[in-house]
Amino acid sequence: MPVTASADSATKPVRLLVVDDHHIVRQGLVALLATVPEMQVVAEASDGQQAVALYRQHHPDVTLMDLRMNTMNGVETTRAIRAEFPNARIIVLTTFDGDEDIYRALQAGARGYLLKGMDTEELLAAIRTVHSGKSRIPAPVAERLAERMNTPSLTDRETEVLRLIVGGNSNKEIAAALFISEATVKTHINSLLSKLGVSDRTQAATTALQRGIVHFD
Repeated sequence: MPVTASADSATKPVRLLVVDDHHIVRQGLVALLATVPEMQVVAEASDGQQAVALYRQHHPDVTLMDLRMNTMNGVETTRAIRAEFPNARIIVLTTFDGDEDIYRALQAGARGYLLKGMDTEELLAAIRTVHSGKSRIPAPVAERLAERMNTPSLTDRETEVLRLIVGGNSNKEIAAALFISEATVKTHINSLLSKLGVSDRTQAATTALQRGIVHFD
C-alpha cells in the first residue's frame, strides 16, 4: 500500500561510513551513532584507501571524514570519492580549524566541516542536513572560510618554498631541493610574504602552520 511504503521510507536509517585513523576516536563515533535509531554505521575505515574501497562497496548516504590521515589525507580521499561518485555526501570531522584546511576540504567537495569539539546535537543535525542534500557549515567555520576567500592564493611553487621554509631550510637549500636559482627562491619568498601579509620567514612559517597551508606530519 502507498501509505505503508511511505512509512517505510520515512523510517529508513541514514547509512554512514566513518573514516578516522585513530581507533579510539573512530570507535567512539561508531558507539555514539549506534545509540541513534535513525542512523546506521554500515562501515568504518582507518585510512583513505580503505575509505574509497568501502564507499564503492556500501554506497553510504553520508560519510564522516577525518582530515589528517597518513598516506591519503581527508581532502585527497574526499576528492577521490567525489570523482567517482559526484553525489557523495561527505562531512569533514576534524580538530583543525585553519582557513586553508577548510577551503581545501570544501573545494574537494565536502558538504560539511565540523570540529571534533562540537556537541552531539550539532553532529546529528549536520548529518541530517547533509543527508537532505544541503550543506552544513557552522558560523565560526564560515567566518574562517570567508577570510580565506578574501586572501590571495599561493601558487604551487610558492607553497613548496613555504613548506621548505617551515622545515628550516635556507635559500640555498631550497634552491637545491627545487632545482632553481637562489634568485628565483628570493622572488618566490617575496611574493608569498606579500600574499600572507607578513614581513619575514619566521612569521611566514608560523602563519603557514596556523592556517593549515603547511602541516607537520
